Amino acid sequence: MRIAVVGGGVSGIVAAHALHPRHEITLFEAADYLGGHTNTITVDRPDGPPLQIDTGFIVLNDRNYPRFTELLAQAGVATQPTHMGFSVKGEDEDFEYAGTPRGVFAQPKNAANPKFWRMIKDVTSFNRALTKILADNVDEDRSLRTFVEDQGYSKWFIERLIVPQASAVWSSDPAAMWDFPVRFLAEFFHNHGMLGFRNRPSWQTIQGGSSAYTSALSKPFQDKVRLNSKVTSIRRYPDHVEVNYQRRSGQEGGGQAEHFDFVVIATHADQALAALTDATNAERSVLSAFSYSRNEAVLHTDSRLLPHRQAARQAWNFHLFAQPRRKTTVTYYMNRLQRLNCAETYCVSLNMTERTDPAKVIRKIDYSHPIYTRASVAAQARWPEISTDGRTRYAGAHWGWGFHEDGVVSALRAVEGL
Repeated sequence: MRIAVVGGGVSGIVAAHALHPRHEITLFEAADYLGGHTNTITVDRPDGPPLQIDTGFIVLNDRNYPRFTELLAQAGVATQPTHMGFSVKGEDEDFEYAGTPRGVFAQPKNAANPKFWRMIKDVTSFNRALTKILADNVDEDRSLRTFVEDQGYSKWFIERLIVPQASAVWSSDPAAMWDFPVRFLAEFFHNHGMLGFRNRPSWQTIQGGSSAYTSALSKPFQDKVRLNSKVTSIRRYPDHVEVNYQRRSGQEGGGQAEHFDFVVIATHADQALAALTDATNAERSVLSAFSYSRNEAVLHTDSRLLPHRQAARQAWNFHLFAQPRRKTTVTYYMNRLQRLNCAETYCVSLNMTERTDPAKVIRKIDYSHPIYTRASVAAQARWPEISTDGRTRYAGAHWGWGFHEDGVVSALRAVEGL
């Protein structure tokens, strides 16, 4: 069959990788590179070899990424261990701590603060409560807001720990976390060993940057990849699918159309719905349930954005504002995450552009991340309604937890039976 794959992120790459041995595929990607959130930037240095620094997808682990790990092994892509500590840094007050033995009291005055001790105590209570939800297997449909209010957790625990942590994990507006389904959170925390302090997964990064895997997986069908090719519309017919697209090579080119037997749409849900000219009622209902937050990532060398105290500097560092921002604010310490062997400090910050020294900015990139609500989690279960009939299948990390493994699993599910 002739199969179009729309979207060159992890889901599109994996779908094309699975299909190309038996089918004639064409992979359409609007950007000028393959990978989507797998976006490795080459940074030249006057005093050493270039560095490959990740700006979107960065980490995986040995427990929650089995299918992705299997693909890496098959492609001969090497990984290296990393550390996944988390910290909170006050931007309008001198307040810092990290979730490590040394980092909890990196700022000594926290040890004399009853509010801080109550926050730490609430961690244990919160973890027990989430564990009970899963153990009892009750039909828990409360939001995070309702849950923490019902349980009576302290304001410090809510505003300085759990909301920052969830906001950083899902790159979401802290305010949006109030509508986050608490059972969805409990399942994710349990799967990632975050409800206790032992038996946690081992985290890794990809040696040489994450783009190493996109190159390895796409190499056999490189001539079938069309970069700078934005799909503008998709229409299904009884005997074929029409894909219209525009080439981008400096200037907008004229629209072009091609016919395929089948299409795998591996884009964000809102992009998929916008491209469909003949969307069914089910497709409109399911795809419109997903929403996204837009975040500006900045690769830079401004170490001021990291916590001041060394013990508080972690792989993930959340910026806490007295007046909460409408977007997540987090800085990834890339030297620690990727084990960069250099004296310069490299960071990737989300939505902290105005606080970053312009002279130390290397690259700005816009990313979109799924926002999870009870409506979007319910829509995930309706995937078979829009992907089992006709000539269309859907893939994307939003069909799971929103991470790389979910993109891989959704792609393999989408091509199953083809």
